[in-house]
Amino acid sequence: MKPDYKNWMPKGMVLTGAAITAILLILFIVFGLTGIVSGVLKTVLFIVFLAGTAAGLAVTIWMAFMYRTFSYDGKRQMSRQIIEGIAENVKLPDGGKGLDVGCGSGALTIACAKRTPQASFVGIDRWGKEYASFNKPLCENNAKAEGVGNVSFQRGNAMHLDFPDGSFDAVVSNYVYHNIPGDRQAYLLETLRVLKKGGTFAIHDIFSRAKYGNMQTFVRKLKNEGYEDVRFIDTANGKFMTKKEAVCMALSGSALLIGKK
Repeated sequence: MKPDYKNWMPKGMVLTGAAITAILLILFIVFGLTGIVSGVLKTVLFIVFLAGTAAGLAVTIWMAFMYRTFSYDGKRQMSRQIIEGIAENVKLPDGGKGLDVGCGSGALTIACAKRTPQASFVGIDRWGKEYASFNKPLCENNAKAEGVGNVSFQRGNAMHLDFPDGSFDAVVSNYVYHNIPGDRQAYLLETLRVLKKGGTFAIHDIFSRAKYGNMQTFVRKLKNEGYEDVRFIDTANGKFMTKKEAVCMALSGSALLIGKK
């Protein structure tokens, strides 16, 4: 049995983009190049459907590139590199507990659990309709395929974690909070709320100023509150991806926030 971690760029999105582009192309040919309509209307439809086709083609090519790059079974396997890179920073004591916020298909939860067999990990996710192929049974099947038994999965909300303060010895997350509108620094604080004193955290996301505000100020805030060894590591400059890949995939600003409480 082989694990199926899916793809961070769902195939359905790529196929939908291709289908929409094909429809726009047909409409461009029918209304922009034939004599079905004429005059100003034909000119307007020509421009609208041509622009739509060009935009659709560009987006579809970009999504296909993302799909190929993120594939766990492909040549590049960026997803695997990111997951393993985050898991390397997780430290758990014997009998400790870790939390993965936004676990998706369970990849990071399982990777952390494999590295810390003396501890246990919980993965939570809301498993929304935009990622319909990601769900709890998928996570559980992947854990079984990897031979990992020290994990569990449950539905949860990253904005309001259903755990008491200081419940976990480690918390991790990968590419989650930038998808949630609102105060993303507050979401980080909510995640760190459930971390025990002395626990470690490793959170990877697109920490651009547009999405998060000033993260250097946030790091100083954590240090002032007593967090130790807080570091902000650029992962879009050769660590997990090249700068060119980051620009092409709109992942500029990707970074790893790690530290100890």
